[in-house]
Amino acid sequence: MNPIINQIGTVFIPVSDIEKARDWYCDLLGLPADGDILYGHLYIIPMQGTGIVLDSQIYSEDNTFREAAFHFNTNNIHEALAYVKSKNVEILTDIEYDQWFNFKDPDGNVLMVCQC
Repeated sequence: MNPIINQIGTVFIPVSDIEKARDWYCDLLGLPADGDILYGHLYIIPMQGTGIVLDSQIYSEDNTFREAAFHFNTNNIHEALAYVKSKNVEILTDIEYDQWFNFKDPDGNVLMVCQC
């Protein structure tokens, strides 16, 4: 039996300001921003499935995700795009193939929403 599980446990996102990033991501995902910041640089976003950890210790301007390293799921891609636009976020693509779009977080990381 292989001791390494073929499953992603968490994705680390580099952020410049851990408190601002916590507030922005929690607002985007409709979550309360009331969890603790660990060790002064980590915030674990309570997710369903694969986890996300914001980390200000690994941030550098040339270390942001230039392509989406993961995607958020949605059941309605058109509603998701309208919602993200309402947050005054930089949208990088329109809806592609009626399935996905990309946008940026405040640090310039490229994020994706995908209807699966």
